[in-house]
Amino acid sequence: MPLPFLTADRDLDGDTGDPVPLPHNERDRWRRPYRPGPWRVGTAAVLLLLASFVLLSALIIGLAGAPVGAVVCVAVAVVIVVAALRLLRVGIWVSAAGLRQVRLVRTTTLPWSAVTSVRTVQQPVRWLGLPRTVQGQALLIGGPGDVEPRTLVTDHNGDFLTRPGAFNRAADMVAAWAAEQHG
Repeated sequence: MPLPFLTADRDLDGDTGDPVPLPHNERDRWRRPYRPGPWRVGTAAVLLLLASFVLLSALIIGLAGAPVGAVVCVAVAVVIVVAALRLLRVGIWVSAAGLRQVRLVRTTTLPWSAVTSVRTVQQPVRWLGLPRTVQGQALLIGGPGDVEPRTLVTDHNGDFLTRPGAFNRAADMVAAWAAEQHG
């Protein structure tokens, strides 16, 4: 499985613009219409660093003769690694089958037939998923019978906080996928 956040796929000549998303030929594969943002990748890296320290602690505790404590430390490290990897998967994924919203502990998949509208609106949004709200943009989808449209992503989440161009491109890509599937 390729890990695009680990590849050198950006221009190193000082170009600070967001890279252009690559077109994809395989419409049946689940794909993220944008690259993970630096906040998301940085947080996952810090969690993996924390897991390495917990594993080092498990080794030291195990060598000191307390196997129960070592097992507990290994279990905590495994939970931290799983959380870091899941954090990297969080976001919006699209395919010919529908739209998938992956959250930290839950995944929701909607077929394109259940998506009636995709739009971007200005509204108060949560900053990095914290309780603090700021004025920003949100990508909303509506379904048949939905009274309140559901928020997919915002321009202040871990993927788009310092990348407004990437948010606009991702919103356009999701809208294009929806239009293509309905058209």
